[in-house]
Amino acid sequence: MTYYGLLLAGFCHLTPVTALSRPAPPTPLPSGRGEEERQPTPSHSLKGGEPDLRNSRTAGESKGAPRAFSPFPSGRGAGGISPSRFEFESKHMGTTFRITLYATDRPTAKRAADAAFARIAELDGVMSDYKKDSELMRLCRAFATEVAAPVKVSDDLFFVLHKAEELSTQADGAFDVTVGPVVQLWRLARRTQELPDPKEFARARERVGYKKVKLDPQKKTVQLLTPGMQLDLGGIAKGYAADEALKRLRDTFAIPQALVAASGDIRCGDPPPGADGWKVEIAPIAKSQKPRTLTLANAAVSTSGDLEQFVEIKGVRYSHVLDPKTGLGLTGRRSVTVIAPNGITADSMTKAVSVLPRERALELVEETQGAAAYIVILDKDEKPVTTASKRFPKE
Repeated sequence: MTYYGLLLAGFCHLTPVTALSRPAPPTPLPSGRGEEERQPTPSHSLKGGEPDLRNSRTAGESKGAPRAFSPFPSGRGAGGISPSRFEFESKHMGTTFRITLYATDRPTAKRAADAAFARIAELDGVMSDYKKDSELMRLCRAFATEVAAPVKVSDDLFFVLHKAEELSTQADGAFDVTVGPVVQLWRLARRTQELPDPKEFARARERVGYKKVKLDPQKKTVQLLTPGMQLDLGGIAKGYAADEALKRLRDTFAIPQALVAASGDIRCGDPPPGADGWKVEIAPIAKSQKPRTLTLANAAVSTSGDLEQFVEIKGVRYSHVLDPKTGLGLTGRRSVTVIAPNGITADSMTKAVSVLPRERALELVEETQGAAAYIVILDKDEKPVTTASKRFPKE
C-alpha cells in the first residue's frame, strides 16, 4: 500500500463510496449532549470492512512507503475480539464533524468519540472568528485601535499561525489568514447579492497582508502590525482539529483504525479491519467527467471548490475562496484536491493551489514533502481540464 493509504472524503467534490447503503438513523445521546451516535455495524457487513461515509463532507507519500501499523492484525481486537464499526457526529466550527472508528465495544467507542469531540470543541474556542470570546478574537481586539505590545497565545494558536506563516511564505502570499476584513465583506455580499462597497473594500484590503503578523517562537507571542486587522483561520483550523481528534483517539484510547471528517477535510488513521485503506470518490464538477476513487490511509485529504459555496453577482460567479492579493473571490469553475501527511497541510494547501497559477501550484505541491494534488478547471465550453501532480495516485 502506498502512502496514499488514507481516505479522501467529500466537501462538495469528495464522495465516499465504500458502501452504498446509507448510515443507520442517529440515536441521540443521553443528557442532551450534542453528539449523535450511530448504531455499530459489524465490519463483515460492509464491502472490504470499510465504513459507509456517503454523507460525510470533507495522503500521501511516494510508492514504497511503510504500511500502516495496526495493533489488531487481520481485523482482530484485543483478546481476539473482532472490532466493530461505530459512527458519531457533532457540530463544531460551523460544520458537522463525523468520526468513524473501530472498537471492541460501544462504551469504549463512545468514550473515545466524546473525548475527540471535546478536543475539537476546545480548538473551536481557540480559533473561531464567530465566537466573540474565542482566543483568536481576543487577540484581534488587542490590536483593534493601535499596535499594542505582543500578546502571548496558547500553544495551539501559535502552532496554527506559525504553519500559516510558513505556507504564506512558501506560496508567495496565495494563502493568508489576515484576509478577515475582506472575508467579512464577502459574507455580506453573499447575503445581499451585491459586490462590496469600493471604499469599504479598499479600507479592508489595507489591513490584509501576512507580513503584518509578527510571531516570536521563543516567547510564543503574536503582534499585529496594523490596527484593525482580523485573522480568519477558516482555511486551516478544521484540518488541524481533525489531526488533533485522531491523535486523541490513538494516543489516549489506543484506537488507530479511525477517520475524522469535517466538511471538505478528512484525516484518517489505520485502515479498517481487512482493508488496505479507506476508499473515497472525488465527485466530478462536470457531467462529462467520471469520478476518481482513491484508497488512502494514515494521511489527510481536502478539497476546495465552488460547487456549493459561491455567490453570483451580475452574471459573474465568485467562489468563497479568495485571492488574498486582490481580495476577490476566484472566478471560473474549479475543484482542487490535495493529499498530504496531515490535515493542517491538506486543508491550507487546497486554498493556495486554488489561487496560484497552475504551474506554480504544481511546483508548490512538489516542494511539499508527501503532498499531491488533483486540479480540475472547467473551460469556456464547460469541459473539464484536469491536472495531477507527480505523486497523485494514477487512475
